[in-house]
Amino acid sequence: MKSSPDTNSSNGSNSVTQASGLGTFGGVFTPSILTILGVIMYLRFGWVVGNAGLIGTLIIVTISTSITFLTALSVCAIATDKVVRVGGAYYMISRSLGIETGGAVGISLYVAQAVSVALYTIGFAESVVNAKINILGFSINFGDFGLNQTYVALIITILVGILAITSAELAIKAQYFIMAAIAISLLMFALGSPLPNVEPQMLSGPPETALPFWSVFAVFFPAVTGIMAGVNMSGDLKDPVKSLPLGTLAAVGTGYVIYMILPIFMAMRADSANLIDENVFVMQETALKGFGFTMLLGVWGATLSSAIGSILGAPRVLQALARDGVLPPLFNFLGKGHGKDDEPRNGTLVSLGIAIAAVCVGDLNLIAPVLSMFFLTTYLVLNVSAAIEGFLQSPSYRPSFRVHWSLSLLGAVGCLGVMFLINALATVCAAVIVLGIYLWLQRRELETTWGDVRRGMWMALISQGIFQVEEQDDTKNWRPHILVLSGAPQRRWSLIELADGFSHNRSLMTVSSVLPSGSRDLKQQLNLEKTIRDYLQKRGVQALVRVVTADDPFEGAVRLVETYGLGPLVPNTIVMGDSEQPERRASFCNAIAEIHSSQRNVVIFRENQEQGFGFRRSIDVWWGGMQANGSLMLLLAYLLRTDINWRNARIYLKLVVPDQAAAAAAKDNLSNLSKDLRIDVIPKVIVAEGRSFDEILQQSSSNSDLIFLGMAQPSDNFIQYYEKLQARVADLPSTIFVLAAPDFAIGEVLAE
Repeated sequence: MKSSPDTNSSNGSNSVTQASGLGTFGGVFTPSILTILGVIMYLRFGWVVGNAGLIGTLIIVTISTSITFLTALSVCAIATDKVVRVGGAYYMISRSLGIETGGAVGISLYVAQAVSVALYTIGFAESVVNAKINILGFSINFGDFGLNQTYVALIITILVGILAITSAELAIKAQYFIMAAIAISLLMFALGSPLPNVEPQMLSGPPETALPFWSVFAVFFPAVTGIMAGVNMSGDLKDPVKSLPLGTLAAVGTGYVIYMILPIFMAMRADSANLIDENVFVMQETALKGFGFTMLLGVWGATLSSAIGSILGAPRVLQALARDGVLPPLFNFLGKGHGKDDEPRNGTLVSLGIAIAAVCVGDLNLIAPVLSMFFLTTYLVLNVSAAIEGFLQSPSYRPSFRVHWSLSLLGAVGCLGVMFLINALATVCAAVIVLGIYLWLQRRELETTWGDVRRGMWMALISQGIFQVEEQDDTKNWRPHILVLSGAPQRRWSLIELADGFSHNRSLMTVSSVLPSGSRDLKQQLNLEKTIRDYLQKRGVQALVRVVTADDPFEGAVRLVETYGLGPLVPNTIVMGDSEQPERRASFCNAIAEIHSSQRNVVIFRENQEQGFGFRRSIDVWWGGMQANGSLMLLLAYLLRTDINWRNARIYLKLVVPDQAAAAAAKDNLSNLSKDLRIDVIPKVIVAEGRSFDEILQQSSSNSDLIFLGMAQPSDNFIQYYEKLQARVADLPSTIFVLAAPDFAIGEVLAE
């Protein structure tokens, strides 16, 4: 599945949006501050002051705002590094940590925002149905009108949806009136007076019946997490690089100042008992006489502004998800934009449908905590994105608003801690859901046209690790780093399969091919490498690929062995097929000698074309002692048996002795060796009784599935020796010739 390079590319509207989009105040500051100054401020902040005391409340506000401020800094860093298009937080995360992570968080965030519309409108309806207003001596009880809460919520939800479908700019303008109502309510509260006949709390500590500090903190913290309302409007901004940092930080700062001033007024006007009493609306009771009703206007404005922010933000996240191909093709229509401002009307209709369904369900208390965790998960991942980008210091990451990576990391830790403080169970549920979506997206193998930070992370680890690896292998950490001289993988797949069984993702494996000189230019070689790599991945083999050209394939193989690798990470084991061409036998044997002299293990696979690997049930290792070849053969047989295709195989360790007198001692030695090496083998001691080794080999291994034989070190008569070796196994099952590297104690690897 191909995805577009940016979420505005479907209709080319980005240039229009840039020219006529929203500004900093209307597009970022207004929705953010209205979400921050929400229902918690009106209905629960007095309760917080009563339980925590004035000093405790100021500490709670400072800690909470600090975490939001750190997240805002992360948003600023990412937003000033790249143009943030439609999708807000999803766009930032997907372009940093990859489409799977971005998609998992984005889908969760969308659902949370869409359902939150219902949460806010239900809260608005509940407040309206139960409202009692006193205006200059006149009393209005909305309960006397017999209003149905569900119907009120449905009407408000539909009206909010219509407003969002009409125009984002119109919805923002509607929020200006809401902001005015909230500002008036705060002014009326500031001009108010203390409750009569009570001793104000002032600087006294919380009462003995107060809840623990962190429990109170958990209730207040969601109040300051409204910065996503502005970030979600990224695609509608005239200049997102400028507006997102300025508007977000201004909203966080303004909210902090207001939340630091309000508890001082509350502590001066009411005692702890009245502040904690949920039946006493302290802000309404202590507002300027005759204007307490403005507090209700503030509550209604706060719920409506939050609903508008959610109905504006959710469809834009959905639009970005659809355009990037995160959603199945059936939902591609959700990526379409309408009008000069690229309005996501299809997404708004779907979001409105979800909100209406949620209103009809009514009781959302069960899932509300999980939805809150989705929002906090978004903040957490945004901080992680900025921390990783800052830590890696990739040349492409050049934000104009620089934030040290440690601050973003601190923000991430703070978000995670708060999530567990608020609701540990909901945190776990949200994590399981996000992880499930991530795994689903990973299985779909989505393709993108943008890079992400994951490659940079691995490059940083490699660059640090490569200098920590010693130039010489040590026996404790030795593993076969394999270079497979396979040629075309389709023609010699069994050779690659064998090498993969040895490495089994525990070591590096490279599949290589030597082509005739002049048959490919460099670009064609790179394309061929990609083709081979894709073929290997489809067959489930994890390997690097290298294609080179040479006049002679064996000379090319030797040159590849000499030059291939990175620092100390070079292939130590060369796996190649047997040569069946007599005219090239000399070049083949010379290549073996050259590779062996370069301190590499040589493994030659001679395949029985009719039998292949047989039933993969028996492996014969012809033992000649713990010297190099014997140890390497036993180690390779052990590694091969750990592969899932060979898990039922038995290793037969076979030793030839001249007479019966030596057999018993030899069998005991092999049994003790098996125990000492912790390798499950079946010792087989064979008495020669005058037979040659060739006869014994033919009789004993004819029914095996795979045979390991040691090979002598190359000498002057190595060609004749190798031809005799080929003749010896001509009619036998598939055989592996093993020649261990000189001057490396491979036996100590087994003994570790």
